[in-house]
Amino acid sequence: MKTPKDFHSHLQREHHPSKGRHHPSKGRNISKIYTKGTIVPNLPKGHIWLYGLHTIEAALKNPRRKIHRLLITSNAYSRLGFNESQFPCRYELTESRILDRYLGSEIVHQGIMLETEPLIVGDLKNLPDLPLIVILDQITDPHNVGAIMRSAVAFNASAVITTTKHSPRESSVLAKVAAGALELINYIVVRNLARAIETLHEMGFQTFGLDSRGLQPLEASFSGEKIALILGAEGKGLRQKTRKMVSTLARLDMPGEIKSLNVSNAAAIAFYVAHSYLSHSKQRY
Repeated sequence: MKTPKDFHSHLQREHHPSKGRHHPSKGRNISKIYTKGTIVPNLPKGHIWLYGLHTIEAALKNPRRKIHRLLITSNAYSRLGFNESQFPCRYELTESRILDRYLGSEIVHQGIMLETEPLIVGDLKNLPDLPLIVILDQITDPHNVGAIMRSAVAFNASAVITTTKHSPRESSVLAKVAAGALELINYIVVRNLARAIETLHEMGFQTFGLDSRGLQPLEASFSGEKIALILGAEGKGLRQKTRKMVSTLARLDMPGEIKSLNVSNAAAIAFYVAHSYLSHSKQRY
């Protein structure tokens, strides 16, 4: 595999690969970027920055991801471990301090960032045939949503469903916390959560709202073959209408002194409990 050191004599050369994500160029996808003393331009409307090695690696491997620009340091290039032909776009070899100018010196970008557009959200009626999904009822913190996405992918859930209002859109923070999971799961945004729950019931899902006042523990609540876990915002929990719509309100029993968890931690436990039930029921992911 070639390293950036091999390309330093070619920094003035610039290559634009042919159009299409499925036909990456076999030539040098490298150009020079040294913007000493320049003013960093604003992003075009609708564009976002992604950063971090795991995040960018997953984005580069995602054929649905529209890439406009990729900036990378020599160190990040080596750590990424891509062969030259694996890059689906032209990249720009740069320095860490230049990325600091774009993102801010407080951001841990790991020497790589990508200009892109948010992924097109999925359709509730076109879900993959997997028996586990999660619904977020007005969880607004992108750190929590990103962490929940990561756990959802770990337990092979097919989708994360959120609402148009009071939910974070795709962002650099959400993507960084998700550590690549954003590229691997359906992120579905619905206008009416109650209607979405009705649709899931029609599709054969049982819906389980996590609530500390639930009548029975989550592990004792399952009976069907498709599970939709529903989590509410920290503090206020599930909205009243959501509580009325779900098949069951269930709780996570905590044997220790602390009886509550961060919503992303609760989600990870709920995924494990649901996955265990489905596995023992011989449901194949």
